[in-house]
Amino acid sequence: MRDFFKHTFATVLGLLIFFGLGTGGLILMLISAATKDTVPQVKDKSVLVFDMSVRITDTNPSSGTGNLIQKAVSGQDNDETIALRNVLDAIDMATKDKRIVAIYLDACGETAGKVAGFATLKEVRQALERFKAAGKKIIAYNVDWDEPTYYLGSVADTIVIHPMGMMEMNGLRSETMFLTGALEKYGVGVQVIRVGKYKSAVEPFVLKQLSPENRAQVQRLLGDIWGEFRASVGKSRKLTPQQMQAIADNQGLLQPEQARQSRLVDKVAYFDQVVSDLKQLTGNDKKDKFFRQISLSNYAKVAEKSLSQKRQSQNKIAVVYADGEIVSGEGSVKQVGGDRLARQLRRIRLDDDVKAVVLRVNSPGGSATASEVIQREVRLTRQKKPVVVSMGDVAASGGYWISTYANRIFAEPNTITGSIGVFGLLMNVQKLANDNGITWDVVKTGRYADSQTISRPKTPQELAIYQGSVNRIYYQFVGKVAESRKLSQNKVQEIAQGRVWSGLAAKKIGLVDDIGGIDSAINYAAKVAKLDNDWELEQYPNSRSLEERLLKNLFSSKIGASENFSKPKQFDPLTLTYERLREDLSILGTMNDPLDVYARLPFNLRID
Repeated sequence: MRDFFKHTFATVLGLLIFFGLGTGGLILMLISAATKDTVPQVKDKSVLVFDMSVRITDTNPSSGTGNLIQKAVSGQDNDETIALRNVLDAIDMATKDKRIVAIYLDACGETAGKVAGFATLKEVRQALERFKAAGKKIIAYNVDWDEPTYYLGSVADTIVIHPMGMMEMNGLRSETMFLTGALEKYGVGVQVIRVGKYKSAVEPFVLKQLSPENRAQVQRLLGDIWGEFRASVGKSRKLTPQQMQAIADNQGLLQPEQARQSRLVDKVAYFDQVVSDLKQLTGNDKKDKFFRQISLSNYAKVAEKSLSQKRQSQNKIAVVYADGEIVSGEGSVKQVGGDRLARQLRRIRLDDDVKAVVLRVNSPGGSATASEVIQREVRLTRQKKPVVVSMGDVAASGGYWISTYANRIFAEPNTITGSIGVFGLLMNVQKLANDNGITWDVVKTGRYADSQTISRPKTPQELAIYQGSVNRIYYQFVGKVAESRKLSQNKVQEIAQGRVWSGLAAKKIGLVDDIGGIDSAINYAAKVAKLDNDWELEQYPNSRSLEERLLKNLFSSKIGASENFSKPKQFDPLTLTYERLREDLSILGTMNDPLDVYARLPFNLRID
């Protein structure tokens, strides 16, 4: 028996040592792979390839170890993203880089044009215009052009369409899905409390078509965004806004030759002909399979390293991202957790090296309580150092709540903002349950002890209590906007009511200060902090954790294979409708405000 224990102990010890050394060796190998210099080399006379199916986000969200392993095993990455900051830095560096002779806008990806909102595309478009103004070429190619892809593509010197392709130029639309009939059919009751006649987030649950007020505000919003589209695209193509409108009204869908005759494209050609032109531009031999190139995502690594070496300073400008649904607590990676963002701002406020803060807001809002938690930290931070807000595609309702006390607010003309209003959505499943033989009974010690149950509708008395809470928070919201924006209460009441505005309209009514993107906000922050050129950026949160960098570098394919893009799957119309319904319903799962009061945009306000 003694020998048994001796041999068993020796075996276990040996296994522990083996696995300990093996694990340690693996960790060392992973760390070595992660820290290895993998910055791509840029060859002379290269083309920067901009794959327009890559999703542009404000941040590079962590995707989790499990997802990374799954992608590594499958060899596919169907959710490739690149941060807007990296896109802008890469294009601006390429503008000055003598090795880069042109940009190729590859719009053939199945999700091209659906990877960012118009405000984000506006910032990218302006960077492309700076590249073009430097005397460098931009070539854009697509089979089927639509408005978002063409919004960027129209900057190009040469726009090419496939001979069997099509161009969509029929204007913008916003189509709302209403769930009221289905909820009634299945016995789900919905009671609504809100303030603001334009606060339309609740309409899909209680109406079967747009209210007149909602229709009017969406029409105004679409008109502003479409107006900016016509002006920008028309200027690039030497067409007036009226001519652009005539094309949309009279043609809508254009055949390749029609698009060329309308001056929307320059050439009708096949992909191999485009490649041939690019090979000539880069000086490649005709026998070469492809032109000399580097992808935007890889070149962004070059730009990132160059900028980190070039600009180093003790003076920091913190860029803090509020990207996603605002929820109470910590929130997930793709949400704005009220406690998490407030804690981040608190640390920045106490960091003496940080001289100014740029809060980049790309959020439709959400929890009113979480919005107030964040706003409190914004106000406290402003007392110690400048806080400048840069609004992205959307910074409305709760997104505007957290913005309003900044020293200065920047928005793009096509940013969706405003929506100063609040609501509550109270659901019950009494009929659904009763129809299936389920009933409830309750014992309570107070009149309102069961007021939060979903087993029955709320009584008039209970609704009055909820309405009082919503009213209180709405008038607090209005008061905060009036105080921070130096507007009268009456003026704010006129422009509030839950109404959404474009950035252009918001500037006219005093909700934002300047039209401009994140670069404008950063430069303004440096100016008011009196930093001259002695500063560097610090971004919060960090883009990727150590474990993710380790796994990404361990399993990643070779750098520079930019001609072999992994294209995300494109859904058919029926599946797309289902996905949108699933997305809308999933938003209900994020509604965790402790008071059940929300400052949020309509759930399914989509523009395409």
